[in-house]
Amino acid sequence: MTDDKPVRIDSWLWAIRIYKTRSAATTACRAGHIRLNGEKVKAAQQVKPGDEVRVRISGFDRMLIVRKTLVKRVGAPVAVTAYDDRTPPREPMAIIAQRDRGAGRPTKRERREIDRLRGRESSE
Repeated sequence: MTDDKPVRIDSWLWAIRIYKTRSAATTACRAGHIRLNGEKVKAAQQVKPGDEVRVRISGFDRMLIVRKTLVKRVGAPVAVTAYDDRTPPREPMAIIAQRDRGAGRPTKRERREIDRLRGRESSE
């Protein structure tokens, strides 16, 4: 199962449970969402221990360092040992004030709350 021999990157991403199916990993490679040591790769590119893999999922990059090469899909506890996750923490998302369509003009109180959410102080 693991001899630390080079394996296909789509197979490795599927085996460590980044993608649910191998075809989804292959599609991500074709779309350019996978980078190996900074270069865009094809699905058949070989990955070996020590390589840096960047995976773009849902608009965010995950940075993984290969520790073990796996060919077959394994359980989640074993899959985590096959890579080091060096992904920087995500920045918190800002809250966006949004009113229901057709709700009319905001009242004075609602306007003050909207201004407070946007970081503007009222001039009173």
